[in-house]
Amino acid sequence: MSFIDYQFLLFFPLVTLVFFAIRPASRWIWLLAASCWFYMAFVPVYIFILAAIVCADWLAALGMAHCGPAPSSAPRRACLLAGTFFNLGILVFYKYWNFLAANWDALAVWTGCLPKLPATDVILPIGLSFVTFQTLAYLIEVYRGTQPVERHLGRFATYVMFYPQLVAGPIERPGNLLAQLRRTQVFDTAEAAAGLELMLWGFFKKVVVADRLAEFVDAAYASPAAASAPAAILAAYFFAFQIYCDFSGYTDIARGAGRVMGFDIILNFRRPYFSRSVGEFWRRWHISLSSWFRDYLYIPLGGNRVTAARWAFNTMVVFLASGLWHGAAWTFVVWGGLHGLFLLCSRATDAWRRRACAFFRVDPDGPLRNAVRTVLTFHLVTAAWVFFRAPTWNAAMAMFRRMAGGATAAAPSFTVASTVPSGLWITLSALAVLVLAEAFAEFGHAADRWRRLSFWIKLPIYVALVLCVMNLGVPHEKPFIYFQF
Repeated sequence: MSFIDYQFLLFFPLVTLVFFAIRPASRWIWLLAASCWFYMAFVPVYIFILAAIVCADWLAALGMAHCGPAPSSAPRRACLLAGTFFNLGILVFYKYWNFLAANWDALAVWTGCLPKLPATDVILPIGLSFVTFQTLAYLIEVYRGTQPVERHLGRFATYVMFYPQLVAGPIERPGNLLAQLRRTQVFDTAEAAAGLELMLWGFFKKVVVADRLAEFVDAAYASPAAASAPAAILAAYFFAFQIYCDFSGYTDIARGAGRVMGFDIILNFRRPYFSRSVGEFWRRWHISLSSWFRDYLYIPLGGNRVTAARWAFNTMVVFLASGLWHGAAWTFVVWGGLHGLFLLCSRATDAWRRRACAFFRVDPDGPLRNAVRTVLTFHLVTAAWVFFRAPTWNAAMAMFRRMAGGATAAAPSFTVASTVPSGLWITLSALAVLVLAEAFAEFGHAADRWRRLSFWIKLPIYVALVLCVMNLGVPHEKPFIYFQF
């Protein structure tokens, strides 16, 4: 089930009402059953894969507890490795096997002496990457001794399968969500209202902004060589906002749904396009994933407390792994690698840029330089998004050639003017509302000012957003982008 299905309009209030109506000791049963129903609306049989992951990780953590407390010992390490290999084995089989097989077969053809690997026709279970990283975080924290073992199988299963963030995150840590599942949630009117507000804003970002932008973006990327230069450039800008509104819209709905039930799901986005560097961008974008890689890969590799060469190696490993996490294709690896290179170049030129500021008497933290850095960071991120969106390397290169005004075999058949004018103006207007709201939140302390407004001032805004969601979205449902990961 998707948040933008009409079924969800019945599912969410029913689950919430029953959750607060039944006695607290039984709420985990209802929440787990609802989460299973939510997930089985996609491909029912894949619920058994999640069940296997839940049982395997629960047993692995119990095994670590049986082996005694941290510090680590050989038996505890064996339990951690068993759980890790089980999780990653399932992920590799469903998500990466065909990618590995195709590259191995290419190597076999090139060498002429290697056997080929068989391909599979399995479908990637939705949300498997998120579930895998969430359970791995639990196992690692238990191994380190920073997280107590959850001996209640049902509560642990609810932590893994909590429906609001089950299929597209955020990737919750056990210290946050699992701890909340042990407490009794009390209905709070103010928190419920704030959660509904967040859900409404998420629906607006997804249905009105992201899905309308997708109409233009999909047409351009379907045939890059047929796009005019302005259309290709506009498609690149549009996708930057499409993926942000699509993914952050999902997160807003997830966090809002959890908040109505009394759960505080971690923040996953913090207006990333106002970042002044690529490093800051990753502290604002998909925060749960970037912090996961920081805590469980970057720091164990040595972090930044190493030589410059080793730091560069650690950085590239993390970003290449991040790219591969997003998808089993070289375009995702290139996308991740580009962000790693951006960080390396930023560090390599830091001293030179500071000397340039001193020479030209420019305040290194002044508004002018910050504005330039923000614009530059946005364009670097937008350029890298082309590899993320393009289905193949050739399609990405074709988009860059068209943006540069490169010649095509025929006249461009897809131009800005070829889109429906009224539809484009609606899209641009919705995008302008988003940018203004984001700017106000970034620079105008919008959260505090919004809370101080009376309900009767907010009501027309609620009504306007609801009408926009109901009437200005595209006529057919578009799945959330991150469902494929």
